[in-house]
Amino acid sequence: MPREEFQKQIKGALDSVLEMSSHVDRALDRAMQSLIERDVALAQTVIDGDSVIDELNYETQDEVLKLLAQQAPLATDLRVIVSVSSVMIDLERMGDHAEGIARITITMQDEPLVKPLIDLPIMASKARDMLRDAVEAFVDADPAKAYAVNAADDAVDAIYDRVYEELIGIMVADPQTILPSTHLQWVSHNIERIADRATNIAERAVYSATGVYPRDMNVSNY
Repeated sequence: MPREEFQKQIKGALDSVLEMSSHVDRALDRAMQSLIERDVALAQTVIDGDSVIDELNYETQDEVLKLLAQQAPLATDLRVIVSVSSVMIDLERMGDHAEGIARITITMQDEPLVKPLIDLPIMASKARDMLRDAVEAFVDADPAKAYAVNAADDAVDAIYDRVYEELIGIMVADPQTILPSTHLQWVSHNIERIADRATNIAERAVYSATGVYPRDMNVSNY
């Protein structure tokens, strides 16, 4: 395969990462909107749309295998190609977490809210920012932006811990709130996992650009 065509196909794989991240970002946005508005129909669109995310993952994984088989890539290209596969897996799992929030919305549609939905939307907004920044860092080979994603994860974790403690307190005070409180804990867990997977992508961005896989994203020369 001519080198020019090979580079074109690598760019195509990176474009698939951008497309996939757009689907995931929209899924999380709609899942949270469905929760806030108790919109079961919107939640169902998130669930139905997860198959699109799954299919794009499968297609891109096939393209990655073809790239590896057709030409022995140079070290830098090899890191990018292998990292695309890893990033797509994290994005697919993010889509699953967004779908999980939508399913929780449907489950709790008739339940009273045990607390105002203030922290969870903020948490989701930060996770979406992390997703976009991590993918941009990966596609643009920008380690500095990747390390900033890890710093943002601390804020998401802090909200998660606060929500967890608050919901535990609500359940202890009134055992009748255990089920609806647990459902909100599941939502916060899904958001927290999305943020964690954004950090995984940021780590891949550093590795893909530098050849060094960061053991501690808090320690950087960038």
